[in-house]
Amino acid sequence: MTTIEPAGQGAVDQWLVQIGDVSVSRHWVGTPAGTVPLRGSAFAVTDLTRTETRTPTWAIVLAVIGALFFLLGLLFLLVRESYVSGQLNVSVQNGSLFHVTQIPVTSQTQIADIHARVNYARQLAALSA
Repeated sequence: MTTIEPAGQGAVDQWLVQIGDVSVSRHWVGTPAGTVPLRGSAFAVTDLTRTETRTPTWAIVLAVIGALFFLLGLLFLLVRESYVSGQLNVSVQNGSLFHVTQIPVTSQTQIADIHARVNYARQLAALSA
């Protein structure tokens, strides 16, 4: 990770967490719109994802082949897979700065990771207050 030296501050900080295009250090929040102190920053996550559950193609093929020989082949139609699509919007606000980053996700693991990163940034903000 890179380091930051905000103009006029003279202190060097290292980024601790990256959330989309938002970076958070122990004392600063960096966005494309500018760098602001972490103290007083508020983070929010808006979940715009969708989860679909459907029978995969391979299960349908095996059910048709299995139904021709054994009726047990129809049990393949009970197989389900979940697909996640959409994005998470992470917003940060401090004073006059308001920035939203959109992060596309394709799995529940990515969603949990983004929420964990935002919670870590919130903990850092709470410790700096």
